[in-house]
Amino acid sequence: MSAAILFALFLLLMVLGTPLGIAIGAATLLVMQFVPGAPPASLLIKNAIVGSDNFPLVAVPMFILAGEIMLAGGLSGRIVGMAALLVGRVRGGLAYVNVIASMFFAAISGSSPATVAAIGSNLIPEMAKRGYRPDFAAALTSASGMLGVMIPPSIPLIIYGVVANVSLGALFLAGIVPGILFGIGFMVVARMVLRGNLDESVATAAAEEVSGQGRGGIWALFVPIIILGGIYGGVFTPTEAAGVAVVYALFVGMVVYREITLAQLPGILVRSGTMTATIMIMVAMAFAFGRFMTIEGIPGALADLITGATDNPIAILLLLNLVLLITGMFLEPVAAIIILTPILLPVTQTLGVDPVHFGVIITCNLAIGFCTPPVGINLFIASSIARVPVEAVVVRVLPFMVAMLISMALVTFVPALSLLLPALALD
Repeated sequence: MSAAILFALFLLLMVLGTPLGIAIGAATLLVMQFVPGAPPASLLIKNAIVGSDNFPLVAVPMFILAGEIMLAGGLSGRIVGMAALLVGRVRGGLAYVNVIASMFFAAISGSSPATVAAIGSNLIPEMAKRGYRPDFAAALTSASGMLGVMIPPSIPLIIYGVVANVSLGALFLAGIVPGILFGIGFMVVARMVLRGNLDESVATAAAEEVSGQGRGGIWALFVPIIILGGIYGGVFTPTEAAGVAVVYALFVGMVVYREITLAQLPGILVRSGTMTATIMIMVAMAFAFGRFMTIEGIPGALADLITGATDNPIAILLLLNLVLLITGMFLEPVAAIIILTPILLPVTQTLGVDPVHFGVIITCNLAIGFCTPPVGINLFIASSIARVPVEAVVVRVLPFMVAMLISMALVTFVPALSLLLPALALD
């Protein structure tokens, strides 16, 4: 009874437009305080504090700050140039540049909307000028931007690692191959869509022109090398790697590129702090929310319900994927991970699914939500940059959605795609 009231209150607050973190905390507090038989309200405070007092969570504000510094330091244009140097001369060059640049920037920002904004502001106008349809450019950028939360460092993967008590280093490595797989799928779809609908000579010349921005972009590629190399070289922990990334970003932005001044730092810190505060409020409240559900026995009951309905592992995994895809359409990945992990992880453990593999499954599914209505923040950002109606972008993103679903099926049913790199690192 308490759980039903909790979910009803949470949904009501969401419909009323209450910020997500506040909606989670307020619903939990009201049920604890006024519903007979519910845990005491002091549990909310205790679990919010205990859940937030977690050393790996320090990586979240550090990676957010590193991404803001690199963005302010003119990194996105240089990443686009580097990508153009690699793939700009092939047919449909700027479309491939879009995907590759998004993959590079994802390895720095850990954020999907930030990837769309940074890469899109550089490439969408250039693609439109060179013969690519603006709605196609926006759709491609929306799709490739979702890689921002799949390729490490990924903020949703960090949150999952904390909630599920799973190694962040293993999760970071596990996200690399699936991220590349999704990226390849987007390039294949882009080529199929563009065939016969683009002046290749103009498009290739544009890619060559954009590649001129790539000078100095090599500095950006050292970020994932430093992060993953340092972690698996035993030099520092994932949390310490986030701090190193901030120092490196400052060095590149202020000394190498010289595009960040001391006067700009307060603004960078304020933007990073605002984003961090939003995430951490959700984290603190969702820990209490999750603890409440555990006390009420919801995870175990759901596991029994699903496994009782069918003992076919394929059917159960398909059902879980469907639940996650629908959730991603309405909830931000960080909040969804904190809420759903304690509920769904026991179900996957009964199937023998590795917790690292499930972390990639839940993150990839929820990342697709960045490109689906009604929330679909990537769609709105890209349509704003391209100056086209969001409805037109939704239509154009459908072929890329097919690539996402195929890639998602491969990630779900071929565990080696996620587990191979962590296994090699451990060996």
